[in-house]
Amino acid sequence: MAFDRRFLDELIERSDIVDVVGSYVPLTKKGANYWACCPFHNEKTPSFSVSQDKQMCYCFGCKKGGGVINFVMEMENLSYPDAVRFLARRANMTVPEETRDDGSRLRARILQLNRDAARFYYEQLHSPKGAAVLEYMKSRRITPKNAVNFGLGAAADEWDGLITAMRQKGYGDGELLASGLAVRGKSGGIYDKFRKRLIFPVIDVRGDVLAFGGRIVDKNDPGAKYMNTQETAVYSKRRVLYGLNLARKSRRENIILVEGNIDVVMLHQAGFDNACASMGTALTPEQIRLLSRYTREVVLCYDNDDAGKIATQKALSLLNDADLRVSVLELPKRLVDGQYVKQDADDFIKFHGADAFEHLLSGSESGIDFRMAQIAGQFDLREDRGRIEYAAAAAKLLAALPNAVEREVYTVRAAETAGISADAMKLEVNRALRQKLYREKKAQERSNLNPAASLQPKERTIRYDDLRSALAEEGVLRLLVLDDSLFGQEPPLQEADFSSPLLGRFFTALWTQAKQNGSVSVGALAGEFTQEEISHLSGILQKPESLKNAAQALQDYCRIIREEARKRTAADRDPLAAATEKYKYKGNGGKQP
Repeated sequence: MAFDRRFLDELIERSDIVDVVGSYVPLTKKGANYWACCPFHNEKTPSFSVSQDKQMCYCFGCKKGGGVINFVMEMENLSYPDAVRFLARRANMTVPEETRDDGSRLRARILQLNRDAARFYYEQLHSPKGAAVLEYMKSRRITPKNAVNFGLGAAADEWDGLITAMRQKGYGDGELLASGLAVRGKSGGIYDKFRKRLIFPVIDVRGDVLAFGGRIVDKNDPGAKYMNTQETAVYSKRRVLYGLNLARKSRRENIILVEGNIDVVMLHQAGFDNACASMGTALTPEQIRLLSRYTREVVLCYDNDDAGKIATQKALSLLNDADLRVSVLELPKRLVDGQYVKQDADDFIKFHGADAFEHLLSGSESGIDFRMAQIAGQFDLREDRGRIEYAAAAAKLLAALPNAVEREVYTVRAAETAGISADAMKLEVNRALRQKLYREKKAQERSNLNPAASLQPKERTIRYDDLRSALAEEGVLRLLVLDDSLFGQEPPLQEADFSSPLLGRFFTALWTQAKQNGSVSVGALAGEFTQEEISHLSGILQKPESLKNAAQALQDYCRIIREEARKRTAADRDPLAAATEKYKYKGNGGKQP
């Protein structure tokens, strides 16, 4: 997608990266830059840098970075054209007439199709065809008001109800298939994916309908109990939380994370409008980052069966590095006909009421309490062997806690659980901590023994074949961004001189910018390179480069690049001679003249 450069320049100028990033994460100014905990990965110590001078951001932890357009693309899960439109709306700018590419046009069509489909399902719910679904909703005690709040709908017992309605609105079969609303049959025709189901539109925080979930309403139906839209051009289940569009508006201080759509609907109906759920997947890092935009505290309330406990453990492991307070609300099992059965949040509220759930919520235990209790349940603490094994397992968990005070508090509790002295438990935790630090030190030493590996790009797809040349090529790019007046009227290098095709493309793009527009803007390259490529360029530009002897540095960089280019040319002509030359320098520590 090509936008007019003058429009892009004005858009980037009006979209100050500090203001945009600051609307997602709190920034603190230190030195020339602003800093925050990275919104792209979980961390507790800020490593995400935002430069107002360069109009760039970069994380020294996960290595993601770029200009303001790249930032919005990553944060909002948008394509390049949609990110430009997003920023244009924010800046009250009109996007000039454009010719959309196929991908952008399909995304826009799917979003509109999903909105029309959601309206169709809603209307079906209130028609004779939706009677079975409406009856099911009444049995689940879902009120009409709450159904409207979530935009619930009905898929009737027919094979082509939605398809027919959407075709009449002008949508093609290809669009219906791409949206996940239709499925192709063995005979080659297509049919509705959702039939005889209660429909849950999945709406993101911008109000777009991204996907749908469907639950069977007839317990005798042989189909899957739950069915969700597959991954599409507009929907990635890893990046979406069902109900977050409503939960983010709650006045409650935390967000409750449950397993199912029905749980979310019923919790909101009971007054807990801060509930949301993942869509048919375990909690993901992307969802954690999404949560961190709207709350500082998360309460996990998964089902109290074995699968729910495993899901809780996995979620706690992911949340351990996030800058979030985490607690666990463990629902008690319910006695039915002399046997205890599992309960989810919907069951608990139905049988015990909202006040009882509020009481549990106020007394929910911390994540570390839950994990310590789970460890204790694995051992027979009446036996010496059980206490010894529990102490070792608990020590390993406690050694991973970054906060020394928290580690001290839970060490004493673990000692009480094991029935041993606090001093003995402290010795066990300290031993586990020393082992952890030793492993980390050895890993760092192995990395230090291979310094060349640390200079290679993180992404394997853009690794350097000629490291000496590539480092010089990086230097040329830094100088071009810092002071393009060093380069004169003609480029000192051609793209073919670069050993790295990516760095050569960067050079051509930046050189073209400088000569055509009189300035260089990394942010304006978002439409020409992938997110990974722009992140790599951002990392290159974070490395130090002095302008004190810039002219000489440029000459040296260009000399190295040309030397290495000549060697590659010679190798192409005589591979045997090149191999001999390479072998000769092995005895010289790998150094070449």
